[in-house]
Amino acid sequence: MSIDLHCHTRYSDGSTPLEEVVALASLRGVDTLAITDHDTMAGCAAALQCGAEQGVRIIPGVEISAADVKRGGKAHILCYAPEHPERLQPLLDATTKSRREAMLVSVEKVVRLYPVSREMILRRAEGSTNIYKQHVLQALMDAGYAPEMFGEVFQRLYDSNNGAAYVRVQYPSVPEVMEAIRWAGGRAVLVHPSEYHNMELLAELAKDKLLCGVEVYHPRNTPEDQDAMHEIAARYGLAETGGTDFHGFYTTRKNPVGTFTTSQAEFDKLFAE
Repeated sequence: MSIDLHCHTRYSDGSTPLEEVVALASLRGVDTLAITDHDTMAGCAAALQCGAEQGVRIIPGVEISAADVKRGGKAHILCYAPEHPERLQPLLDATTKSRREAMLVSVEKVVRLYPVSREMILRRAEGSTNIYKQHVLQALMDAGYAPEMFGEVFQRLYDSNNGAAYVRVQYPSVPEVMEAIRWAGGRAVLVHPSEYHNMELLAELAKDKLLCGVEVYHPRNTPEDQDAMHEIAARYGLAETGGTDFHGFYTTRKNPVGTFTTSQAEFDKLFAE
């Protein structure tokens, strides 16, 4: 049994088409795969069909971007298998609108800095539900202005403090996201909490019984991070999940689907009634 609960496709900021992601999972022996694109569930129906054809059980999900207002940071919260996904849609639509507006402004900044066209960048976003920084960098790489996706050019453009093309996206607050997941009947898991300095937030949400799990097994979690997550998960009875956070080549760490997984026992705990 192999269960990967964190995966992105071309519907958001992944480079790989959904059909190929599911096929790759099947070839890797992953029998349960969660499709968790950023702030959209647009690919979930197609994923379920592809999964049925490929013999892969698909868990529909979404990785929701949230603002941790209390600490002035951000967090990513996975919602799995919502019973009423339509109840998430207003929140997801608001983020989609804000991201598109921000990225259209960003694209205009980029084309003033580099001799590439707006159309060239937008073509890289075809098939996605939005425009992402990765699409901008792919255009710059194809034009010969950037040697890699997340290197010096990315930092120059998108550093959140002084990036030349950085435009802030407005995200819903963590309480708004948690309430939306509760109302939709989904299961909430805080993912890669150490990446965004969310350990204090993790403890708060767990104490308030707002989480079902925490993503312990992830490419960017260190052994020290995992130890801290184990302790909080044990204290509050959270499922300890794992996922590859697959993005194709739109990532700093290129791991195949199924590299980081969830045990059957923890999967059963996450989805216990």
